Amino acid sequence: MQAPRLSLFSSMRLSFRPSLTARPLLPTSALLRAAQSHPAPTPSSRTFTISAPRTSWLQPKRRLVFKDPKGRPRVATGGSVRGTTVIWGDYGLRLRDHDRRISAAQLKNGEDVIRRRLRGLNYRFFNRFGANVAVYTKGNESRMGTGKGAFDYWAARVSVSRIIFEVKGDVHEQIIRDALRLAAAKMPGKSPLVDLRYAFLTAFKGYMSSLRRAILQ
Repeated sequence: MQAPRLSLFSSMRLSFRPSLTARPLLPTSALLRAAQSHPAPTPSSRTFTISAPRTSWLQPKRRLVFKDPKGRPRVATGGSVRGTTVIWGDYGLRLRDHDRRISAAQLKNGEDVIRRRLRGLNYRFFNRFGANVAVYTKGNESRMGTGKGAFDYWAARVSVSRIIFEVKGDVHEQIIRDALRLAAAKMPGKSPLVDLRYAFLTAFKGYMSSLRRAILQ
């Protein structure tokens, strides 16, 4: 009589006992309630990314911890031309009037006017200022010592001769001038247009005047 063979897999048995019961099909109403309790991520929610979130130049990232003073913008008196020349674009809008506090709504209106006038054209828009100053207001006939009031809007301090907007692109000069003229009407004070050639000339004059003073000293 032949001895039975011993195999490695002889002790293994397959079992088909049901460990989990089949789930019943949910009706449509139950599926809708489940979808509402677990909504899909919105486009504004950030998923995994290594890029920084896009910030708004009309509102700072910092929180309102203390109230900002009214203050005055710094005016360079030593021959500096920082912020007064066109850097990225070919044409710019300069504030020639006294220092102003331009609100975020006025900056946004100026940007919208330029983009509306140059719609469909090959251009690039650059803003040189961000609204980072909190402005507070209170009611009329308030007694002294009642504080600065409640937060009203964001604004930007712009000193004299500073560039506000810049435009660059393959666009006719008269069209860009017309767009900046419409934006200047939305700004407080006088805001003439500045082109790149004039900006270089102004920067060169400022450099020569500072160099002349350094030589005389």
